[in-house]
Amino acid sequence: MGTVTRGTTNPNRLRRMDRWIAAAHGAELRRVADPVAVDLGYGAAPWTAVELLARLRSVAPHVRVVGVEIDPARVAAARPYERDGLVFRHGGFEVPLAGRPSLIRAANVLRQYDEGEVAGVWERLCARLAPADPASGSRGGLLVEGTCDEIGRRHVWVALGPEGPRTVTFATRLGSLDRPSDLAERLPKALIHRNVSGEPVHAFLRDFDRAWAAAAPYASYGARQRWMRAVRDLTADWPVVDGPVRWRQGEVTVAWGALAPLG
Repeated sequence: MGTVTRGTTNPNRLRRMDRWIAAAHGAELRRVADPVAVDLGYGAAPWTAVELLARLRSVAPHVRVVGVEIDPARVAAARPYERDGLVFRHGGFEVPLAGRPSLIRAANVLRQYDEGEVAGVWERLCARLAPADPASGSRGGLLVEGTCDEIGRRHVWVALGPEGPRTVTFATRLGSLDRPSDLAERLPKALIHRNVSGEPVHAFLRDFDRAWAAAAPYASYGARQRWMRAVRDLTADWPVVDGPVRWRQGEVTVAWGALAPLG
């Protein structure tokens, strides 16, 4: 179920997203007896699935990765890269696995879809995630859906649990950034058409640019220090849910409810 994407990909394109997943979801992956992560729509080459396995195993040694592609030719081309913990399957948004995965990563998949289709895809994918288990403290599986540029300098993604959207993360190579609103072109499909006056995401990026400008004196200490100061100022008005450890990586994560489209 779904539409064949352009399939463009590059090695290390999703490193920022992978790094965040390992930090934010690693404990959940370790809690599960047989954690399975899905690289949904990995594209014309299997690099992102190969890299996801390596990065997740650094925090959860027993994790397995399943690359899922709707184009059978891409699946056939990826099969020689299968190894312990990594397989490739033909499929789409139905996520053709016997069980429920602990992670689904869908990067640059929904960009070609209409905005009105996003909610339905999210609902379908969230329904495939491992459920929450309050008795064990588990919040359940995680869906990470977002967009990045061709070489992975700029990303924006939404993290969703079985209950729905949780957060939005903005991540960038700081040396490539003129101002935070440069990230607007990488907003995921649910938000990219909402970057207009009156919408929360537009107000957030406007305030981020203002904080960035106010933090200009910190530029003499480097772009990282300027970013961290700007994000710290943002916390006065926006529900930033992470802290300096992540800010130092060129990231900031905000509660979904603060940026969700109006209506």
